[in-house]
Amino acid sequence: MRRKDREVTDFETILSIIDECNIIRIGLADGDFPYIVPLNFAYTAAGKQIEFYVHGAMAGRKYELMNKNKKCSFEMDIPLGMDCIAERKDVTMRYKCVMGTADITFLDGDEKQSAIDNIIMNRYEETRNFDYNRKTVAVTAVAKLTVIDLTAKVNPVGGRAQSDIKQKANLLFPN
Repeated sequence: MRRKDREVTDFETILSIIDECNIIRIGLADGDFPYIVPLNFAYTAAGKQIEFYVHGAMAGRKYELMNKNKKCSFEMDIPLGMDCIAERKDVTMRYKCVMGTADITFLDGDEKQSAIDNIIMNRYEETRNFDYNRKTVAVTAVAKLTVIDLTAKVNPVGGRAQSDIKQKANLLFPN
């Protein structure tokens, strides 16, 4: 990572960024061009191992590519806003993000049902006790993305560019 000052390495902080995200984008191999698809997700973390859970139809491009190559890349982010820094004539986007690669495993039987009931439906307060149509489980694909490697970055509001301005202002206009 080029910008080490923005790197996040604390595991709990990385999990807190993941908690804030509602969408994971997965990149799948598809010939000359990657296929990127946004998905809702849930996750588990045991020790330092993270597993994301996604679901969808058992047909279509995403499903076919996930079956063809059991690896993907992923990205999730939280935009914090654009920062125009007039004093430096600089512009930067403030954000938090997590990205990496993962192995794909499709779940079935009791493992699939358990992932839906205990992980996916449990992620949001609105779905925890929701009585969903269990007949759809038979035609729903549930994939577990086991993280191989992961990086996280934050360009926070009040980040380095703003603190540089304050330091220069203090030199020019001391109390």
